Amino acid sequence: MNSNYELPLEDAGYSFGFLDEYAKKEVRRCILKAIAIPGYQTPYASREMPMGRGFGTGGLQITLSLIGVQDTLKVIDQGSDDSVNAVNLRQFVQLTCPGVDVTEKTEEASLLQSRHRIPEKPLTEAQILILQVPYPDALVVVEASEARRKIMHAEADYSRLLVKLYEDIVHFDEITISHRYPTRINGHYVIDPSPIPRWDVPKLHQSKALVLLGAGREKKIYAVPPYTLAEPLVFDDIAFRVEDFRDATGVRHACRCCGSTVSFLDEFSNDQGMVAYQCSDSAYCEEQQQTGSAA
Repeated sequence: MNSNYELPLEDAGYSFGFLDEYAKKEVRRCILKAIAIPGYQTPYASREMPMGRGFGTGGLQITLSLIGVQDTLKVIDQGSDDSVNAVNLRQFVQLTCPGVDVTEKTEEASLLQSRHRIPEKPLTEAQILILQVPYPDALVVVEASEARRKIMHAEADYSRLLVKLYEDIVHFDEITISHRYPTRINGHYVIDPSPIPRWDVPKLHQSKALVLLGAGREKKIYAVPPYTLAEPLVFDDIAFRVEDFRDATGVRHACRCCGSTVSFLDEFSNDQGMVAYQCSDSAYCEEQQQTGSAA
């Protein structure tokens, strides 16, 4: 769809994409370094944005540094195109990038900015996925010192992180991490893949699309290049598993709207107070309803 927002940039006092050209060049240089060293947290000079930190300023700076008039943008939050965060970020890009098209269809987008989800529909080599990240370092839960964490990453020393996962197994008989699951990239660096559910972690492995992750508050950019190994941190004798949404009898719940049994589902209470399930990815759910092809 075409932008409904027009803003004469010569009167606004800033360039196309809000950021000045020097800032965009710096972000692009950091992105190139992040791609060259998969999983490495590349520091950059995060700029002040006209929104609170924690509302996706890291991902937004990457988007504004890469976007051009030939691009089509899709913005989602928790899988939805219509949430407050997604709508506000989309409108901001429309205001500051005249001529850029936006869409709600995954396959039409060249740039996808997301908070907490990776779309259900597989991405292509022509697309770039940008994930918003609150805490980029997976080691922060076991080591407070950033200087020490840098040494641990350089040496690929993740023993303390493995101990934490082992403690989970001892106490709960399984690893209980529901999101931000530590993931090893290209056999070396372990990253925080942003607060995506475990369901989405396997989508990073050998992804056709370039995945960029930006943390504005922590001033870090890192990347999972196309066709790169991305392996959840696990033990040899305990397999990584994703959410399966099965009931007590072993039957998998289906989306109440499209009937899908192969997508990530949100759980909530309906008007009658009963538990209901619905696709987290709103665009995927709508497409399944239109085509009637839900599994």
